[in-house]
Amino acid sequence: ENVTIHNDQRKKDVVKDVSFKVHAGEIVCLAGIEGNGQTEFIYGLTGLSKLSSGKLTLDGKDITHESIRQRAKDGMGHIPEDRHKHGLVLDFSLENNIVLQRYWQPEFQKGGFIRADKVREYSDRLIEQYDVRSGQGSLTTVRSMSGGNQQKAIIAREIDRDPKLLVAVQPTRGLDVGAIEYIHRQIVAERDKGKAVLLVSLELDEVMNLSDRILVMYEGEIVGEFDPKTTTVQELGLYMAGARKQGKEEQ
Repeated sequence: ENVTIHNDQRKKDVVKDVSFKVHAGEIVCLAGIEGNGQTEFIYGLTGLSKLSSGKLTLDGKDITHESIRQRAKDGMGHIPEDRHKHGLVLDFSLENNIVLQRYWQPEFQKGGFIRADKVREYSDRLIEQYDVRSGQGSLTTVRSMSGGNQQKAIIAREIDRDPKLLVAVQPTRGLDVGAIEYIHRQIVAERDKGKAVLLVSLELDEVMNLSDRILVMYEGEIVGEFDPKTTTVQELGLYMAGARKQGKEEQ
């Protein structure tokens, strides 16, 4: 509700009074040309940066001022835009990356010490379930893996936590066709299980094929809301370029 984020370096608001809802069992896509505030909005939503003003509510709970870990505990999963910067610790093993969001839970630690056998067991299960391919299985250093398999590891970690809201930011960027299809299936499966999915994508084909509802962001504002069944790529393009804007009365 009314989310505004100020960028000190650019000396301006990069997200301006943005309000919308993502319901359980739907994929809402935030579409737009890169650099129109989507990245900053997601940083604010997931806790990577603070909001200047506004409120965030997840399943009825105010999470505006909560830590990243607490947001994860409350049911937010995050597939980040930059898998190397925010998704993985590249020089850690695959098993340590897979348990990053859970290592503090009783299942994986005792008296402050990690239970390596439980971590290995859990990692091996997810590697098999999500078809994560790597040279040495759980022991593989993540840096040595292909981009598609790095992304699969992040998706396995985030989806297995059973989040209420899955935030997927450019989840297929730079991947091959096989990996893209696999990831699309996983995102749709989460929606079909009744989860809320917020997808941020620059790929118009991805936007049209996966979304139940499309929001177009231009210069930090939501300028239009569309149903992918009744809109066209051309119409979306006009709103993304700033040539058109829906009035409040149209929404």
